[in-house]
Amino acid sequence: MTAVDPSVLAPHTAAPRRSAYIVSPAYDWIFFLLPPLLSILAGMLISGTTFDTDRFWLHGRRVTWATLLLGIFVHAHLVAVFVRSHLDPDVFPRHKIRFVVVPILLIGAMMTSMWAVVIATVLVTFWDVWHSALQTFGLGRIYDRNQGNDPLVGRRLDLLLNVLLYIGPIVSGATMYAHFQKFELFADVDALLFTQIPTALTNHQGIIARAVVLAGSGFLLFYLLAYVHLARRGYKTSRQKVFLYVTTGICSIWAWGFNPFGQAFLIMNLFHAFQYFGLVWWFEQKVLVQRLGVSKLRHAKPIAALVFVTCTLAYGAFAEILADDHRFLWTLAQTVALMHFFYDGFIWSVRRKQV
Repeated sequence: MTAVDPSVLAPHTAAPRRSAYIVSPAYDWIFFLLPPLLSILAGMLISGTTFDTDRFWLHGRRVTWATLLLGIFVHAHLVAVFVRSHLDPDVFPRHKIRFVVVPILLIGAMMTSMWAVVIATVLVTFWDVWHSALQTFGLGRIYDRNQGNDPLVGRRLDLLLNVLLYIGPIVSGATMYAHFQKFELFADVDALLFTQIPTALTNHQGIIARAVVLAGSGFLLFYLLAYVHLARRGYKTSRQKVFLYVTTGICSIWAWGFNPFGQAFLIMNLFHAFQYFGLVWWFEQKVLVQRLGVSKLRHAKPIAALVFVTCTLAYGAFAEILADDHRFLWTLAQTVALMHFFYDGFIWSVRRKQV
């Protein structure tokens, strides 16, 4: 005789209808859906103000309040990933090599080799772009799932769309050189061939831009036709996903492509980091409450949220203000950034397999 899963003997009941939102309408609009547009508004409002233009000395550097606070916020969201990796009892024990050995090896490499320093610096710049594209992609896929769609249907289309929306405006727009100039650091290890990449791309930017516009337009048409075809086969369109992708695309093209107020990095990093804080808090709040030992207190969640925000912002201030003063501190900050990109994508994969 073979064992029978008891669930197949239970009477069939209608599955509860899933909400179209990830958390709730209010939470989603505040943390996930409106941030791209609000970041554009923030960039417009501070452009040309003393908050953005007046420089002052801080720990040996001249900064503005805009660059200082953005840097703190960005570094804070980078370290927030360790709540998902090192504090989660379901994730950390299964993958200790990734969470303990890999960072130590990376720090050791950057402390002993300038090649490792240069490669890490360049990698942080471009992995950040890829990671940001995948965050928007992932949010959209969750909205698709909430509509009852097959999680695999349209997945590759959405991935390619988000990569196009992030990378296309960078390689063809006003901020291309600001990204690729990191290759000039290869001069520190006498790899002069790589230092020519920014100049070569700048000299051919017109051709690159036309190619991106042509290929991108073709893909957008294909994307729309593909989803029309899927809708005829029963795919249910998520208005939240459409709104998120359209507004993020507008934000990326406008900021990276044209940078009219000189606020591209502020606009794109501000909404990405804000969305990430919203994601981490919602998915990891139970872990934080348990790890802090406040689960029996009346205001457990507000206490956990306060500790979470305070600790991440404290690290953000350290990394932005002090990390450049010493090679080890700088290496530590670079390691946190690289592990943020690595861990976040890896943890989503782990949890998808667990589900």
